[in-house]
Amino acid sequence: MTAPLIRIEALGKRFQSGGGLFARPRAMMAVRDVTLSVGKGEVLGVVGESGCGKSTLARLVLRLIEPTSGRVTFDGTEITALSPPALRRMRRRMAMVFQDPYSSLDPRYTLADVLAEPFRVQNEPLPANRVEAMLAAVGLPAALAGNHPHQLSGGQRQRVGIARALALRPDFVVLDEPTASLDVSIQAQIIALLADLRDRLGLSYLFISHDLGLVRYFCDRIVVMYLGAVVEVLPDTATAPRHPYTQALMESNFAPDPARRRAIEPLSGEIPSPFALPPGCAFAARCPRASDLCRRQPPALDGDATHPVACFHPL
Repeated sequence: MTAPLIRIEALGKRFQSGGGLFARPRAMMAVRDVTLSVGKGEVLGVVGESGCGKSTLARLVLRLIEPTSGRVTFDGTEITALSPPALRRMRRRMAMVFQDPYSSLDPRYTLADVLAEPFRVQNEPLPANRVEAMLAAVGLPAALAGNHPHQLSGGQRQRVGIARALALRPDFVVLDEPTASLDVSIQAQIIALLADLRDRLGLSYLFISHDLGLVRYFCDRIVVMYLGAVVEVLPDTATAPRHPYTQALMESNFAPDPARRRAIEPLSGEIPSPFALPPGCAFAARCPRASDLCRRQPPALDGDATHPVACFHPL
């Protein structure tokens, strides 16, 4: 891996649910003790089932929400310790593309207004012809600058979201399931655009997705999360999984070739409640390799290993 641009150390986020007249307040750890790094020019993929903490992790990395524990360092600066004015200045170098390309754009704004907004927020003048250049960079004609988001297709709106994220020429972009709401053919176009922008601009990506096939195609390394914790980090997309959960995720991915279709065996057992995690491994109730040790003690992720895995009985 190249020199780290982002360092995430023991990051955690605890959410408290409000109680009622007959209910006590409850707490859950949406992200638990996550330690990762993203290299310069790297695409780091994060996968896992819905509710595993992927999107919360994405927002913690950019400090859109405040962490309960741990820290995030961006290019040598700990952003979790920055004051609001210093954080705003630092955010010129980082951006985010959201999952829903419609709700992330203000419906009252024209595309010109959307793309000019980052400059207004940072109190920077908008360079001449910059809106047209940003539209061209994502494959949209300049004639659309006066249109509103509802006049665009889903793929066009996501291109506008990407253009807005790149307005101030950041070094690091978080992509929170940027293709989830798009047709398959449009997904391919957006991924090709993101790959081209990374190569031309030297960007680093944190790519959040539930589509393991897409992550294996697009990313350099893969982080697998389960109930808020990292259970495995694949050093490259060709590496065989060692954690039973990662193996189950990969086996659930359909191959487009009919000759390669196979029967899929779903995982048995119930997913533990995030408000009441078991004392041992959170995956033990669904794992065919679980032992009494797994049910008593949570396995640790070996961060120094080439292929880290949090499992007492890896494959």
